[in-house]
Amino acid sequence: MSDQSRRSELLMPAGSLEKLKVAVLYGADAVYMGTPDLSLRVKSQMSLQDVVDGIEFAHSHGVRVYLTLNLFSHNKDIDKLPEYVDTVRKCKPDGLIVADPGVFMFVREHAPELDLHVSTQANVCSWQSVKFWQSIGAKLVVLGREVSYEELTEIRAKCPDIKIEAFVHGSMCMTYSGRCLLSNFMAERGANQGACANSCRWKYKVHMKLKDGTVKELKLTEENLEMFDFFLEEDMRPGELMEIQ
Repeated sequence: MSDQSRRSELLMPAGSLEKLKVAVLYGADAVYMGTPDLSLRVKSQMSLQDVVDGIEFAHSHGVRVYLTLNLFSHNKDIDKLPEYVDTVRKCKPDGLIVADPGVFMFVREHAPELDLHVSTQANVCSWQSVKFWQSIGAKLVVLGREVSYEELTEIRAKCPDIKIEAFVHGSMCMTYSGRCLLSNFMAERGANQGACANSCRWKYKVHMKLKDGTVKELKLTEENLEMFDFFLEEDMRPGELMEIQ
C-alpha cells in the first residue's frame, strides 16, 4: 500500500459558505456541511443554494464534499426531501451522511447514483450491523463512538470491502449515539434534531435529605465516595429502588 493511500483525510466542517471557502483555500482535503433543517447542524448558516455553490467551489479546487442529511426525520421533514435530493444530485456531492433508515431508503430510490455514508448517529457497533448497511447500499459506515479499538479491529477484519470511519477524539455521549433524550427532558431541545443542550456535561450537585427534613449538599470526594450507596426511586413506584453503579 502506498504512502498516499494511507494518508489521512483532512476533513473540515463548513458552517457557512465563507467558512467553506476558507477551509478549501487553506488545505482541507474535504469538507462536510448541511442545511439546518435536515441535518444535526442547526447552527449552520447554509441555505440550499449555499450548498450548491459550496459544492461547485470545492470541486473546482479538487476538494471533496460530504453533505450531512443525518437528522432523525419526523413527518414534517419528509416533504423537504424531494427538493433537497433533486437539487444536490445535480452537483454530485462525494457522499451523503445519513442516520435515518427512511431517509436512506428515500435517497436510494430517488438518487441511486449518490454514495450514502451511515452516520455515527445510527449507532453501528458491530460487524453484523455494518454488513446490514452494506447490503442495502451503504458505501461507508461511521461507527458508533461506543466501539472499542478491539471491536473496531474485528469489524475491519469481518467487513473488508466497505469503508469504515471511527472517532478517535471529540465529544462522547453518555448514551448510545442517536438515542439520548436527556436534552429533550432537561431543556426541551431535541438532540436527534441537532439541538442538543449537552445536558450530560452540565455541573450537577448531589443533595441529601436529613432525618429532620432539611436538605444538605453532599460533597463527594475520592475519600468518601465508598461510604455511600446510591439508588433511584420513581415517584410513581415508592419503595422500588434501583442501585446506581
